[in-house]
Amino acid sequence: MPRMDRNIEEEIKAHLMQTNERFRELHLQHLEYDRIVHELENKHVLTDQEEIEEHRLKKLKLHLKDEMEQMVSEYRLASAGA
Repeated sequence: MPRMDRNIEEEIKAHLMQTNERFRELHLQHLEYDRIVHELENKHVLTDQEEIEEHRLKKLKLHLKDEMEQMVSEYRLASAGA
């Protein structure tokens, strides 16, 4: 992604963090899942249950990221039309 687009995207995310409660909730949940996944990844050996949980959390993280990206895209479109 070009530098300018990245900067605009970061500005939009910062704006949404300040103004959109749902975006903040998604972001915080993503961070929490990320923290747990890192804890699991740092273990030398995972139980079968831990492997399942790691896989589940990675899917949930991806879903949250997709939802946040959708919100960024919608904000960008709404701003362009304004």
